[in-house]
Amino acid sequence: MASTPRSIPLGRDEGGSLRTLVEQIREQSRQAAKTHAELVRLRSEALRIALDEVARSRSRNAREREMPVRSLALEIAVATQSHDLTVQRELSDAHTLTEKFAATVDALSAGRIGARHAQAILETGVVLDDDATRAGWEQVVLARAERESPGRVRAFGRELAESVHPVGMSTRHARAAATRGVSVRDLADGMAELSVILPATVAYGIRDRLRRQAVAIRDAALRKEAVVDGARAAADAAGAAVLDAAAPAAAGASVAAAAAARGAAAVRVAAGAPVSDAAAPAAAGSSLAAAESEARAGTRPTDAEARDTRTLAQIGADVCADLLLTAAPAIDPTTDADCPGGLGAIRGRVQITVPVLTLLGHADAGASIDGLTPIDAATARHLAAHAPGWDRVLCHPVSGTVLDVDRYTPTAAQRRFLAARDRHCRAPGCRAPIARCQIDHNHEAHEGGPTHLANLCHLCVRHHTLKTETGWTVTQAPDGTLTFHSPLGQERTEKLAPRVLFVPDTDPPPF
Repeated sequence: MASTPRSIPLGRDEGGSLRTLVEQIREQSRQAAKTHAELVRLRSEALRIALDEVARSRSRNAREREMPVRSLALEIAVATQSHDLTVQRELSDAHTLTEKFAATVDALSAGRIGARHAQAILETGVVLDDDATRAGWEQVVLARAERESPGRVRAFGRELAESVHPVGMSTRHARAAATRGVSVRDLADGMAELSVILPATVAYGIRDRLRRQAVAIRDAALRKEAVVDGARAAADAAGAAVLDAAAPAAAGASVAAAAAARGAAAVRVAAGAPVSDAAAPAAAGSSLAAAESEARAGTRPTDAEARDTRTLAQIGADVCADLLLTAAPAIDPTTDADCPGGLGAIRGRVQITVPVLTLLGHADAGASIDGLTPIDAATARHLAAHAPGWDRVLCHPVSGTVLDVDRYTPTAAQRRFLAARDRHCRAPGCRAPIARCQIDHNHEAHEGGPTHLANLCHLCVRHHTLKTETGWTVTQAPDGTLTFHSPLGQERTEKLAPRVLFVPDTDPPPF
């Protein structure tokens, strides 16, 4: 009989304290909304000044015209310990909110909605280009936002925008399809999330195919497991019967012969052959040998082969990885001259950093991809063992500064040194990996800057362009520390990331 759930009664003091805390949380949330609205207005005003500078620019180069906005974003990023790309998105969102959703900003300033409500309204309403249509839509959604959660507001706003949008779905889909792409987000414990933006029909089709392939793999494993379990059960039953029948004839035989008779019967019954009471003992040796040969040949699944303990989600992820890493696309426009072996011959590459003790199996930490994403030691050792070449990085035993780099396969020594030293973009707040960076002359080469290690560092394309096209400058200290100087007079020091060092122990080993 099911019991009726009962609430735990609270004492008078506990109930009163909780009511007070809830009311305080509500009030602080209103204050946070008002503060966020003020921050939105400040960001919008700052971007407006930068856009006015863009409007006054006479350059026809789109990248040069964008430099005032990029420079402003990096100024704010340095002041708030943020990434300038994040800041630039916040500036853009704030400007859009104040220009196109003024009523939403007013409601946020009054504390009637929260920051997440405002973001939901922005994301779902920005697709409406007509001012009158968008204003009417905003009033309806705002009324819902004042009494519903952000998730419900987002769903309602998207559905309503779809119903009033003046542009047909086909046109909007063609425009949205231009945003497709692939991205990776780092997770904990050496994992990462692969995201692919595709048309919905393609995305759902991929997921369905992966699921059906995962089900087929699981069903095949279950069939193998059933064969093994059935064979074992039949062998046990038949073996017992044969032993009972052969007992009088084998009265003077050894225990080993009886065991062989049982094994022979088990193999023959599992194979579907009839068992003769008289022939069973005589066939023991040959049947066991045949069974061993069959197992070695792979015609009979072993317990390890038959049991797949992965979930459907795990099987689907493994199949997806296999297909993406090894399969060839259905349409391959390349030739052997362009790409020997075709697109299917291209394999994914990763650059890993492995401390020597981890590489030798004496430690279990310190390995990473591009110096950013930690990975497990076993994977790092496997990749290092099959790598076509690898760098040896020599570090100072006290400070950890990279002293030299050598390699068994020839390459540019300065590039190896800088890749080992920098590990990622050196601009404030940026962690773009070396693979997406360019080597920058801190003192520009065309102004006489030397191509020396003390004048070089890695910057991603965005920050390299920003330094070249605007008033941002960089100076480098002998130990590799960079100082970024902004057009507004800010300075930001970027030191090299510390390395884990193992100091030699001169004491004799304790054995």
